[in-house]
Amino acid sequence: MLIHGHLVKGNDIDQETRCLHYHSEIDRIAIKFYCCDTYYPCFSCHEESGCNSAQVWPKDQFHQKAVLCGSCGHELTIDEYLSCKSVCSRCHKAFNPGCNLHKHLYFDV
Repeated sequence: MLIHGHLVKGNDIDQETRCLHYHSEIDRIAIKFYCCDTYYPCFSCHEESGCNSAQVWPKDQFHQKAVLCGSCGHELTIDEYLSCKSVCSRCHKAFNPGCNLHKHLYFDV
């Protein structure tokens, strides 16, 4: 599905990147996976896509844009995302702070 001009793959995605697995009001990011250079709303959607080589973003790549705000389409660098306190720096919409519990699935932290 195209969301703000970016292809986001996953299971039952809405226009703000919510998916079958995470669909509360504040679930509005997609993460570009390092292994396949593709945005997914969550790790489970990525696994279901069949990519069998999941890799986390290495620390020396945290300057790369890899997090998409589903509300406004702003792409955050990994450094920006990890320090944004669960709020988009452009539109100020809240992100799910619970995603911090899963950041090790996406980033080398």
